[in-house]
Amino acid sequence: MTYPHPLPVESVDHEAHGIARAEGKTVFIDGALPGEVVIASPYRRKPSFDNAQVVGVVKPSASRVAPRCEHFGVCGGCSMQHADPATQLAIKQRVLEDNLERIGRVRPEIMLRPIAGPTWGYRRRARLSVRHVIKKGGVLVGFHERRSSYVADMKDCQVLPRHIAGLLLPLRALVAGMSIRDRLPQIEVACGDHGDALVFRVLQAPSEGDLAALRAFGTEHQVAIWLQPGGPESATPYWPAGAPDPAYDLPVHQVRVEFKPTDFTQVNHAVNRVLVDRAMQLLDPQESETVADFFCGLGNFTLPIARRARAVTGVEGSAALLARAHVNAQANGLAAKVRWQVGNLFLATAESVASLGSFDKALIDPPREGAIELVKALAAQPRPPRRIVYVSCSPATLARDAGFLVGTAGYRLAAAGVVNMFPHTSHVESVALFEAA
Repeated sequence: MTYPHPLPVESVDHEAHGIARAEGKTVFIDGALPGEVVIASPYRRKPSFDNAQVVGVVKPSASRVAPRCEHFGVCGGCSMQHADPATQLAIKQRVLEDNLERIGRVRPEIMLRPIAGPTWGYRRRARLSVRHVIKKGGVLVGFHERRSSYVADMKDCQVLPRHIAGLLLPLRALVAGMSIRDRLPQIEVACGDHGDALVFRVLQAPSEGDLAALRAFGTEHQVAIWLQPGGPESATPYWPAGAPDPAYDLPVHQVRVEFKPTDFTQVNHAVNRVLVDRAMQLLDPQESETVADFFCGLGNFTLPIARRARAVTGVEGSAALLARAHVNAQANGLAAKVRWQVGNLFLATAESVASLGSFDKALIDPPREGAIELVKALAAQPRPPRRIVYVSCSPATLARDAGFLVGTAGYRLAAAGVVNMFPHTSHVESVALFEAA
């Protein structure tokens, strides 16, 4: 069933759905671009809006391109392969600007040039679902289908590194031959500049035959095999014995970061390098300054800051991550300049932040929930940081926090710009600079 007339697409929303009007309602259309006229079929109807998908394009946009991946439209991993890279960036920039203005009531004094990098083969981290589906011929390994809990029947992936995409079919065969194929729901991929790892989530202990098959797979494809029987911290290396952890480099800052395959790291190493460089340019830490890195994780920003500042304090909620961050600081010869502190920053108060000492500058890199309690606590200090660099993975919570920093705390939003960490998806990362007025 389709709408009785073709729909002119007026704009796009924050998830890159085309926006049109039909039957007195707003229609959000998967796969539609601004300026197009499309034939659309609704798949969800609400009193005030519909969700629909494109089934035909009457008038295409000049920005429309043929998706490279044969699974696009079925696999839920990508949502924007039908738009050229420049259009994808423009959409994300507009999403950031709209959120800042609509939610935060702020506008940056300078819009930074977008940070972009390779658009194919960029994804160094992935969580692949595994299902044994007899009706589809056996084991499936891949991302979920769009708007579904089913696993897509993937034979290739254009956003995974080529050598990892080439493992999708061999992984299907590997799992199909294991005794625990119905008790192995997930394979996590973690690629470093130095070594790759596959983490098999095992709900039942593998048999001796299963372990032999895993060893043979790891040897043939030159990838480390890890087993995870419980939560992320239960992941342990299995094959080969003594293999080093994966690692990535930040060459400009002479830093190498080692990580466990289940640790949080940015999925796009090329863009992360540029993001770290941009953050250091904006923060501009000096040899006389003390700096705080909030939500510091493994030290992705902490260690480059330590190369330039007098001292840096990294604050993170996970003690296990901080332990590995400390090892990285030692390996990079920076341990003497870094202090690590475990703290739940979602519960930050003026008192808990004051206990860390005062800081000339701060970097904040929170998860999607943002950092509203932290920015309130920072603003309440007798001597708040005079410069804050905020790295965000959610334009909405960045805008909310920016509204407080500018509207209440007396900062100005000096600059902001998007970071295309996830090409071909609607995910918007960004970086913003706040300076004390």
